[in-house]
Amino acid sequence: MAGPLLSLTWTDHLTGRQGFLVVDRLVRGVASGGLRMRPGCTLDEVTGLARGMTMKEALHYDPAARYVPLGGAKGGIDCDPRDPQAYPLLVRYLRAMRPYIESVWTTGEDLGLTQDLVDRAAAEAGLVSSIQAVYPLLDDEAEARRRLRDAFAVEVDGIGLDELVGGCGVAEAALTALDHAGVPHAGTRVALQGLGTMGGATARFLTRAGLTVVAVADIKGTIANPAGLDVEALLAARDAHGTVDRSALRSGDRELPDDAWLSADADVLVPAAVSYAIDAGNQERITARWIVEAANMPVRTEAERPLAARGVTVLPDVVVNSGTNAWWWWTLFGDIGADAEEAFAHTRRSMRSLVERMLARARADGTTPRAAAHALVADRLPIMAERFGCYR
Repeated sequence: MAGPLLSLTWTDHLTGRQGFLVVDRLVRGVASGGLRMRPGCTLDEVTGLARGMTMKEALHYDPAARYVPLGGAKGGIDCDPRDPQAYPLLVRYLRAMRPYIESVWTTGEDLGLTQDLVDRAAAEAGLVSSIQAVYPLLDDEAEARRRLRDAFAVEVDGIGLDELVGGCGVAEAALTALDHAGVPHAGTRVALQGLGTMGGATARFLTRAGLTVVAVADIKGTIANPAGLDVEALLAARDAHGTVDRSALRSGDRELPDDAWLSADADVLVPAAVSYAIDAGNQERITARWIVEAANMPVRTEAERPLAARGVTVLPDVVVNSGTNAWWWWTLFGDIGADAEEAFAHTRRSMRSLVERMLARARADGTTPRAAAHALVADRLPIMAERFGCYR
């Protein structure tokens, strides 16, 4: 694949902080990808994320569906979202990016930002919506917007549907890998880094499928219990950034250093927080059989070869965490309605089919799941380019 279509760096005139936008590819003139805010965010990071979005969109291409995948893009802001300057910085960034958001870039929540916050800042920046660039592609814009608004209003056991669908997809990816290997769900142990939007929902779905969550890490450290953590109690004790109030811990729960989740006695490891969490050095501590990439780019390239040599299978982010993005478009384009059970069922079917195809391709080619995912994308992009027009 060629380099990105558009790459830009913005410098805030008040704080000197930088923001980035990378449009990797357009399909039908539009690209999709969230906006993240974290200290240390770089243009290289955003470029990799934008390429990943191109892949996520292509992997969900279904010629029978109303949802036609878009191109890939990503935005990033180098700032701690807890900083008092973060929100006005976000507004100024969106104001600067307004021409792109109005015409080619559909965006939304990502690491460090919630959709409510993005929506509020977008309105203050003078935007109709953070996804308004896709509106010209809709058959009935008013109905589509109503459907998505209604879907965002749905809650299941106290958590919004928009927060849950991504974790449902991650959990289904993990369950498919277990089923593929003939491993029963009951008794399978899970450790997660991150209990925010993606990590929290993943923990809920895996627990309800019969798995046992034995470790969870947040910004304060790792919480562990070999007998299993009370996931619902931890979810109820989170703040807006996914940090757990330690007063909610039970007597058997232990507080460990922040990186203890890596070496937890678990079968499945779910990095669901930051990019680059697993590198060539710390991968040696991992004893899990599967790493399920709920976060974007959590496993560095140099760590994958030694992990594979030790029999650790990495399920790549471009497949595993693609459910949230796909759910937005399934709902907006009308493949599903504003209903939780319909959303979960559709997500599970789509993710299971995608993971099964990826694992089958990896087995047939004698390669890793990530390489297999890239091969599946390479198969789809020419078809999409011929049918819809894809521009680098």
